[in-house]
Amino acid sequence: MTGTSDHAVLPIAAGDPRTAAIWSAVAQYIGFALQFATSVVISRFFLSPAEVGLFSIALAAAMMITTLQDFGMSRYIAGHAALTRAELRRCAGLLLLLSLAIAVVILALAWPTAQFYGEPRLTAILAMIAASLILSPWSAVPCALLTRDLDFRGLFLVNVGSGLANSGSALAFAASGFSAESLAMAMIVQAVVRAALAQWLRPSTIPLKPDFAGSREAVRFGGGSTVLAISGAFGVRTPDLIVGRMLGMHIVGLYSRGWALASSLHVLVVGAISSVFYPAFARLRDEGRPLGPHYERVVAGYGAVVWPAMALLAALATPVVLLLYGSVWQEAGRLLVFMALAEICFITVPLHVDLPILLGRMGKLIRYNLLDTAASMGTLIIGASFGLEAAAISRIAYGLIWIAIYARFMHDLVGFRWSRVLTIYLRSAIVAVATATPALILYRTWRRPETLGWDGLFVAGVAGLCAWILALVITRHPAVEDLAGMVRHAFAQILRKPAARPV
Repeated sequence: MTGTSDHAVLPIAAGDPRTAAIWSAVAQYIGFALQFATSVVISRFFLSPAEVGLFSIALAAAMMITTLQDFGMSRYIAGHAALTRAELRRCAGLLLLLSLAIAVVILALAWPTAQFYGEPRLTAILAMIAASLILSPWSAVPCALLTRDLDFRGLFLVNVGSGLANSGSALAFAASGFSAESLAMAMIVQAVVRAALAQWLRPSTIPLKPDFAGSREAVRFGGGSTVLAISGAFGVRTPDLIVGRMLGMHIVGLYSRGWALASSLHVLVVGAISSVFYPAFARLRDEGRPLGPHYERVVAGYGAVVWPAMALLAALATPVVLLLYGSVWQEAGRLLVFMALAEICFITVPLHVDLPILLGRMGKLIRYNLLDTAASMGTLIIGASFGLEAAAISRIAYGLIWIAIYARFMHDLVGFRWSRVLTIYLRSAIVAVATATPALILYRTWRRPETLGWDGLFVAGVAGLCAWILALVITRHPAVEDLAGMVRHAFAQILRKPAARPV
């Protein structure tokens, strides 16, 4: 490879954001279905709440450290308009070095963590999680390049293929009697398959002898991203650690299952399209176009879909938990009500991390994120001191504080109109209440939540869906046009005739 090619800017493929969003959505839905089905089968037939809690503690402890692993390089690569091959190799070298270092740190902390919680099995579980991290550079770099090109068809293959590997191996290991360790073993299988698929689709060299000359810009970006990731990890991962230490393994299993249901639905609904927004807003930034109107459309889209979905989940929390996991998990249903409502708070100010990074406001974002983390840990510690249900309720208090932290910051950053956003919030709230109302009526007129059954759950879901569509139309929700446009585009892609092959 010549010096000229090393310093030539890598071209960006002109991917269509709408097509990317569709591929991303399909991958997200399939991934959710796999993860959801796996968790149901494992929780119902193979693992107890205490065993799930054991793995949750190990994963939370490991993830506190693995936030250092990416070093912001995936975002750096995906959002860099003038990326060269030389700089790409430097980013890959950084990822490799950090992956190895973090695996060693997790191994070193495995035994002390096991002693702290009085669970010797945590040592082996953490060791397996550490092993799954070593191959991550071989998947992270090609996936970042696919994101940069808006090639979400390729990401679909990577995510779905590795998800199938994780689910299949987790079920096989659990059925073979490996208990909580089966989930850690499945992480290793997933890492191998993910790296193989990513390299097949977007071959990327990972230098075994990294060269960091000229990597000041990447290191500066990565340093800020790492501080942000550490702060965010404390907010996201400490709940399991705090609840596990204060209330025990059985309780943390219930808590983590309730939180997983709420957060999984959140990711199912918006995680698919949110991954498209970073490169899409990067293009708007590079073109010098105003971001405020586009941000308002994002707020409207999230409010029209996530708010109603979470309201319906809160209304159906008890029957969902009982029917999916069985009576041994019934307490998680009460927790799910509060956790689903809390998720509404966390979607009112979307892209609160991506856009500040994209627009060069990393320092201010870090300060706000530290306040966010302190609020998360503080409210949870106070809640957990009163018991499990109070710990779940504390998430709503944290969500309200979260809104107060980020709303003004994002307004100053992108310049959205308060009047427009508040109107969107009001209409989204009306749609959310309308979506949940049929389920509440069924409880008063037909069956109680504990006896709703699969047929009742189906009726409540269909009635909620009809109420959602009707409420969107009646309120003239601003997201209706975008949602209808995406549906039309999806059908157009499905019905489009394949191009004729050249003779």
